[in-house]
Amino acid sequence: MKKIVRNKFVLLTLAATIFLSTTAFKNDFFEIAKQIEIFTTLFKELNMNYVDETNPGDLMDTAIKSMLADLDPYTNFMNEQDVEAARINNTGDYTGIGAKVKTFKDKLVIIEPYKDYPADKAGLKAGDEIIKVGNTLIENYKANSGDLLKGTSGSKVEVTYKRQGKTGTATIERAEVEIKAVPHFSMINDKTGYIVLSKFNRKAHKETNYALRDLKAQGAKRIILDLRGNPGGLLNEAIKIVNLFVPKGQLVVTTKSKVKKYNKTYYTQTEPIDTEIPLVVLIDGNSASASEIVSGSLQDLDRAVIVGSRSFGKGLVQRPKPLTYGTQVKITISRYYTPSGRCIQSLDYWNRDEKGEAVRVKQENYNEFKTKNGRKVFDGGGVYPDVTFEASKNSTVTNAILNDNLVFNFATDYFYKNNLSNVNDLTLNDSDFSSFKKYLKTNDFSFKTKTEKDLFKAFETATNEELNDNIEKDFNNLISNLNRSKEDVITENKTFLLELLTEEIVKRYVYREGLYEYYKIHDPKIKKATEILSNQSTYVGYLK
Repeated sequence: MKKIVRNKFVLLTLAATIFLSTTAFKNDFFEIAKQIEIFTTLFKELNMNYVDETNPGDLMDTAIKSMLADLDPYTNFMNEQDVEAARINNTGDYTGIGAKVKTFKDKLVIIEPYKDYPADKAGLKAGDEIIKVGNTLIENYKANSGDLLKGTSGSKVEVTYKRQGKTGTATIERAEVEIKAVPHFSMINDKTGYIVLSKFNRKAHKETNYALRDLKAQGAKRIILDLRGNPGGLLNEAIKIVNLFVPKGQLVVTTKSKVKKYNKTYYTQTEPIDTEIPLVVLIDGNSASASEIVSGSLQDLDRAVIVGSRSFGKGLVQRPKPLTYGTQVKITISRYYTPSGRCIQSLDYWNRDEKGEAVRVKQENYNEFKTKNGRKVFDGGGVYPDVTFEASKNSTVTNAILNDNLVFNFATDYFYKNNLSNVNDLTLNDSDFSSFKKYLKTNDFSFKTKTEKDLFKAFETATNEELNDNIEKDFNNLISNLNRSKEDVITENKTFLLELLTEEIVKRYVYREGLYEYYKIHDPKIKKATEILSNQSTYVGYLK
């Protein structure tokens, strides 16, 4: 009996020693367990005792989103539909009607039909408003109405839609849809190849590899790689794409985390296609994540000239973690660093301002690093191009115009009112911009700025306190001046808005494929890249 007691004592002592030696783990585990228990009991009591009927799913969704909002915008909870969307984004394959569709409460709007896919073959156009799928009215459908368009390959669905005030019907036969990572590649001239890489899904390297080889076979002696608007994707695909242009065994990116297993260094694994071919990479403020790994690494290694405007500056790596009932959470697990050692993260999500918004890293706090050839590069604010173009600044007013779909809707109207014989000759002018501003007024564009809302609130308070008699005239003058200021902002953003309008209009006539052909003729960044590549000494000069 004494032996048993003594053994138990030894085991307890050993367990206690192990437990106490991992104090940090113990404290973290206890705190997590404590908070889960508090939340569970609160959630139970709330749903059982609240005076009105509650929706547990909605409450939980709000709780989760509010919790994650305190971290960064990339750490997200994904329900089953989100998980499927992420799978499609990563693989580039799904079954459907072959169109980008936006969901509203009472309609589904075709944003972009993909050329030669079911929606296009059925005659649907960008701007068509689907109001009925089969016998189901969209306005009466409570779940995600976009799901009504999904189905097995070969199955058919009838849709009722509105186009320019008229109602029509179309029968669409669903099919396998492939979303290309490289939607376009071609020759700009007899020696310059052009590759558009729009996303880093699982086909990104394969398709870029194919495009590069094909263009070299066509006689390409230099390459433009367009990463503008590319939001990123899979890290491994980015490394393999860098590997197309740099030798095997080259460091591309390092990830650092508080979790040791996520601390990794990534090197190129295979023999490259061409380590000498002159290369220009195009980026902009919407080039993020994997796009920044490719552009930042090629810049650090002095393997490419970067042209455009400063990239987004994400600097963070996410990994999905499976949860119960087919859901997932995508968690930011580490930061990434380019070969020179810089982290290009531009927003500090941990230290926020008084409004709760992430703080942008100030330029005076950037750190200097050196490329392979000793050129100066900096961290903290995205990838800064070697040849810079002024970035389009989305003002609050222009963002409101975009969010109200007014650029999209104007382009739709333009398409049905104008018969263009050659879309590559399209150049919007002052008259077109005046028409757009009239269109905004006709469609009751009345966006209220925060300044305006605060003024109305102050005037309402003054009215309630019966102090408005002497300030009403001044208030009306202020509002009038604000409205004029908003009109001025629209005019100041003329170039940016005309670019957006041009893109939307071109796509109406010749799809996205035709838009890239239009870019090759008109885009100033492509022209600059072609100019740099056409002069070997100029190209080399940027890399010294």
